[in-house]
Amino acid sequence: MQNFEQTFRWFGPGDEVRLADIRQTGATGVVTALHHIPCGGEWTEEEIGKRKKIIDDAGLTWSVVESVNIHESIKTGTPERDGYIEKYIRTLRSLSSFGIKTVCYNFMPVLDWTRSHLDFRLPNNASALRYEASAIAAFDLYILEREGAFSEFTPDQQEKAKKYLDGLSPEEAKLLTNTIMAGLPGTDEVFTIDEFREHLHRYSQVDAARLKENLAYFLRAIIPAAEEAGLKMCIHPDDPPFPILGLPRVVSTEKDLKDIVDFAPSPSNGITFCTGSLGARADNDLPGIAERLGGNIHFIHLRNVQREADGSFYEADHLSGSTDMYAVMKNLIKEQQKRESSGRSDIAIPMRPDHGHKILDDFNRNTYPGYSEIGRMKGLAELRGLELGIRRSLQI
Repeated sequence: MQNFEQTFRWFGPGDEVRLADIRQTGATGVVTALHHIPCGGEWTEEEIGKRKKIIDDAGLTWSVVESVNIHESIKTGTPERDGYIEKYIRTLRSLSSFGIKTVCYNFMPVLDWTRSHLDFRLPNNASALRYEASAIAAFDLYILEREGAFSEFTPDQQEKAKKYLDGLSPEEAKLLTNTIMAGLPGTDEVFTIDEFREHLHRYSQVDAARLKENLAYFLRAIIPAAEEAGLKMCIHPDDPPFPILGLPRVVSTEKDLKDIVDFAPSPSNGITFCTGSLGARADNDLPGIAERLGGNIHFIHLRNVQREADGSFYEADHLSGSTDMYAVMKNLIKEQQKRESSGRSDIAIPMRPDHGHKILDDFNRNTYPGYSEIGRMKGLAELRGLELGIRRSLQI
């Protein structure tokens, strides 16, 4: 049986992690996107071809697009959405014409992911990403001063948030703001408080039910075109997988994922199975999701988080933390067995080590948060060993 296709995320020519470095990790596939094209813009064949040639010339394969970002008008359901959906479909067709057949995307409002700390030091002095609940609450209540926020936090949470804020210097408060207000991966965009408040205003009439309706509308529009082009669309879970800063979340639980594949039933409508994002919720049964929805998984992100009682979490080593990575990997391999038995061709599901600590020489490179070179290579090596061990134990 085929192994998982080992891939590595790359942010393009400006990434200090070079393609030559990625090749030395043992990965054969590249996960990237045209980050220089604004969200909602159409990806032309010329631009796609340029990027593909760079990857091909390095002896690697452009395996997955992550991500073709979705314009906010589609998420909020404004009249302009149909025009942006048409651009999106044209982009998908252009990608397919170059043989790029797997497209990851997300449906998170405004912010792609949210953390409070980008340099959280572990006992061995490695640097990790962290989501600290009191820090997020302090920003929401006392810096953003979001209307209605106090009704969403208990008195105890409010007290802890105020204590956290009072312990920050002005420089630390600014760093917290910039960290939370970071825009999309692959860019240096940081929203101002006023810009973010304007985004919140646009979502004032968009609750979770409405956002999910808009997602269904989007999928019913694009999936027939994706299927015709032979593309696999795979939605990425929310990160973190619960509402924050007044913004709704609709890709956070197993039920959400099941709803999404049911909105537009098709081999082209699937899931990016991200163990880090889903694992930040204790009520998500990750091995169970891999078993029950495995047939819809088109792309795999493997990372681990250590959850804390108050809702905080930090990025742990890939094989430690709150998620049973052994059980997850075993069920993913069993899904491959099912695919092989049923005659499916998509057995070598692309997998990448998601995020990684900064360790060793990583501190000498200015890489995107979570995307260090050596830390991710360490994670890939651990996951590769886990996969081999499970395959040998199953005698496949």
